[in-house]
Amino acid sequence: MSASKTYYVYIMTNQSRTLYVGFTNNIQQRIMQHNEGLVEGFTSHYKIDTLIYFETFSDATSGIAKEKQIKRWRREKKVRLINQENPDWHDLSDGWYD
Repeated sequence: MSASKTYYVYIMTNQSRTLYVGFTNNIQQRIMQHNEGLVEGFTSHYKIDTLIYFETFSDATSGIAKEKQIKRWRREKKVRLINQENPDWHDLSDGWYD
């Protein structure tokens, strides 16, 4: 019997409130990589460093489908989703690395 895995769809932002949607099976490691600028491209260029939303999935297929769905949304819909769960846009990863 194999241990069940958890998958995450997440949204991050920066000081300018640029949004980034991602998918991972290790959210703590992935957020640390973003914060340290280890993820080349969009997130390092725009200094995406604040986790403002995430949800969990027990299978990768569902998580990837949700990530693709959210990426297709207009910005306004993404902002509504964030505001429902995290209206003050607090960094949800605060305290993870203390």
